[in-house]
Amino acid sequence: MLHTKIIDASVEKIEISNAEDFLNSSKFGAVIYFVGTVRDNNENKEVTGITYDAKDSMVIKSFEEIYEDAESELNIKNKAVFIEHVKGYVGLSEKSIIIGVACKHRDEAYRLSRFIIEEIKKRTPIWKKEHYKNEESEWLKGVSLTQ
Repeated sequence: MLHTKIIDASVEKIEISNAEDFLNSSKFGAVIYFVGTVRDNNENKEVTGITYDAKDSMVIKSFEEIYEDAESELNIKNKAVFIEHVKGYVGLSEKSIIIGVACKHRDEAYRLSRFIIEEIKKRTPIWKKEHYKNEESEWLKGVSLTQ
């Protein structure tokens, strides 16, 4: 069971309650949430916010592939995964991503959650533009899609 969505930050916010509703089931004994937020500094620069950009269909395809790869690499059959990521401007302390996983046991849930976030960081084409206190901004170098 998989839920994936790109949220337009100018229209709505990511809400953890949506993940809770999706993952609520008596089939699972462990539910874990990873919430990524915008922090106030990066590489000694004072950050004021981040703009995320993505082609929605490519991101959703990547999320689906990561879900499928998790099954073959981790051998976790009974699971539910919720992934939402924002697109647009996100201010300090605001949520940029929510990953929720539900499994029968906690070890499976921890392994699955970690696998998903690490693979998203490596494989998913989401671009980040950091905005700084001095009113400058820059697109951050990502991971090459050909690696």
